[in-house]
Amino acid sequence: MDSILMRIHTSLLSEEREALSPSLLVLCGDHGMSESGGHGASSLEEVNTALLLTSSAFERKPGEVRPPERVQQTDLAATLAVGLGLPIPQHSVGRFLFPVVQGRALREQLRLLHLNAVQLSRLLRSRIPGFEREHGFEQFKISERLHGNWVKLYLEENNAEILLNMGAKARKQYLYTLKALSQALSSQEAQYDIYSMVVGTVVVLEVLALLLLSVPQALGATAKLEVPLSPMCSLLFYVMFLLLWAMHMVVCTSAESFCYLCNLAWPVAGAVLALVSALLCGVLSTLTRLCVRRKLLRRKPAPSHWKWSELDFLILAGTAGHVLSLGASSFIEEEHQTWYFLVSTLCLALSHESYRSCFLGDDEEPEHCPRVAGEFAGTASALPDRSVSCDMLELDQARQSPSSLDGLRGREKCMALASPWLILGCCRLLRSLNQTGVQWAHRPDLGHWLTSSDHQAELSVLAALSLLAIFALVQSRCSSVAKGALALGLLGVYCYRAATGHVLSPWQQDNKDVSRGIIEARFVYVFVLGILFMGIKDMLKSQVLAAGIPVKTVGLWDVYSGLVLLTALLFRPHNLPVLVCSLLIQTMMTKFIWRPLRHGAAEVTVMHYWFGQAFFYFQGNSNNIATVDISAGFVGLNTYVEVPAMFLTAFATYAGPVLWASHLVNFLSWEPNSGSALRRACFCYALLSSVPVSAYVVLVTALRYHLFIWSVFSPKLLYEGMHLLVTAALCLGFTAVDRAGAKVDAGKVAHC
Repeated sequence: MDSILMRIHTSLLSEEREALSPSLLVLCGDHGMSESGGHGASSLEEVNTALLLTSSAFERKPGEVRPPERVQQTDLAATLAVGLGLPIPQHSVGRFLFPVVQGRALREQLRLLHLNAVQLSRLLRSRIPGFEREHGFEQFKISERLHGNWVKLYLEENNAEILLNMGAKARKQYLYTLKALSQALSSQEAQYDIYSMVVGTVVVLEVLALLLLSVPQALGATAKLEVPLSPMCSLLFYVMFLLLWAMHMVVCTSAESFCYLCNLAWPVAGAVLALVSALLCGVLSTLTRLCVRRKLLRRKPAPSHWKWSELDFLILAGTAGHVLSLGASSFIEEEHQTWYFLVSTLCLALSHESYRSCFLGDDEEPEHCPRVAGEFAGTASALPDRSVSCDMLELDQARQSPSSLDGLRGREKCMALASPWLILGCCRLLRSLNQTGVQWAHRPDLGHWLTSSDHQAELSVLAALSLLAIFALVQSRCSSVAKGALALGLLGVYCYRAATGHVLSPWQQDNKDVSRGIIEARFVYVFVLGILFMGIKDMLKSQVLAAGIPVKTVGLWDVYSGLVLLTALLFRPHNLPVLVCSLLIQTMMTKFIWRPLRHGAAEVTVMHYWFGQAFFYFQGNSNNIATVDISAGFVGLNTYVEVPAMFLTAFATYAGPVLWASHLVNFLSWEPNSGSALRRACFCYALLSSVPVSAYVVLVTALRYHLFIWSVFSPKLLYEGMHLLVTAALCLGFTAVDRAGAKVDAGKVAHC
């Protein structure tokens, strides 16, 4: 590297003979490295790195050796701005390196020092209340007075020695002022609102604890989540609320820096503290109830013959492994590899289960009634809650019956055995479509090949075939009106892409841009809203008229098909195969895996969640904000409109998880006990989303001084926050469909 730098410097020196200004070679690193090879933490070896500035403009005597000076990385931006004659960035908190301008005249040095000091003082004025009392600002005023006195003597043409001494004194004062201002701003930037972070973390952990303690009840026979509150908890609530309120008052009155919770209105802050107290009471009540039941179980133990299945091990190990991987920045940057690995391993486990069921029969089928379930079943008569039975942690009632492929014949059985391998092939193809992450993002992929202007014909054929495949996979369960609307909507999707110039239009001469796609996109929006309206109408009809399960399930599938049509419109043409593969995998899993092998609601929910996360990355997304496709927010809009653009961008980004969750609702609605299955699925979906979010919030709080906190961990936290909002909306949809099913069942019973 020394020889390479010498060659570059020599080449620059030869070019300077013809140029009017000298060149500058800057060599620096973004981070250091420990002796063991690690980087990214906050040790001295990892946060220190080299900075070398080489130029013929710098004066240096032959043989002179200077000890290396320690500077801040934030000083580099101000230094380059001064050297290039550009304004210092407005929000830069650094001070330029004085050796860069040391060879200039004293007047020029003082002018540049004054510019940097003015920029930092303005930044200090805007960020720190009471900036007049800051030491750096007081020194800035002294520096300006000294500088002003020097300017007066300079204009009066006084003695050169007096000017030199006073100028040196002003320069020294400016350097001290810049150091004080930079340190004040840097310390203010590095401060964290620890109080608000701790309160938020406590809320997240309390919700997670409540979900974990409610697992036996939520996955039981009734599948209901109820938090019993004893009279003692009401007293505990008031005591906790008063203690938290007193602590809040102490913190807010003594805090010198900005605190988010302290700046909230008192009623809002009181509501937050009341939420913390209520969640704590709920956790303690649920924990007390579990302890009482365990004591009752010990009095009358029941034999257990439960065994873990390979799928149970995979689900538990995969979830734990993903949560643990969030503690490393490299795993966060390449999180798609984690989900690709989990999905591929899941396919291998399903293939093993299919072959075992086909060739070994039911004799090798493991028992799926958990040990805890058996214990609860043995003492069900001794407990007040009669709903506790052998399926306390059962994934579904259907799982109790033997799982076998004997119900399939001939070609269907061959498809059942081949389905996991076909799904593996689809996943491998999708991995090559969009390179994502950091390590291989620069590598060319199929998406780059398809979107190049030389392959527009191939992209047009692929888009047309994908839209036909989408219609073939979705239309079978749609109502007759929805089928026609779906066909016209998919045709409108192709017309929209043809109008925007992405694909070729066979009915338009010279492929001229006529409408920019605005009319075509709005044409598709009309069909999307129409399909959604018809689906919701059928669902409401099943509630009001007690029309039965078929009407409700048709309505649910119409809603799902409307979401598929909206996804096809918002996806870029080269991403339409991602949607096709998603629908194809859902069809194969439903017909040849989930139903023949009688997987329970919880297992099916985990599989939907995993595939939804994998398809989030198959779309080309990553944990980098730059991969968000903001163009989806402008589809069908002439100008930027905040609410529609926000909704469309969010839906296009999380289309994979949303479509797989919607398919889960449709799949479970066809089950005989759809009400309890939907409640189990809703609980499992919420738990699967809460575990990584809760662990990640704790990790980010602990790693807040990590070198990559703002470049890696913080964007991932934003993605997780948005994913949590999407999950909450999906759980509301689960609950609405569950209540609709309950009303339908009640109406049927009343009619009988």
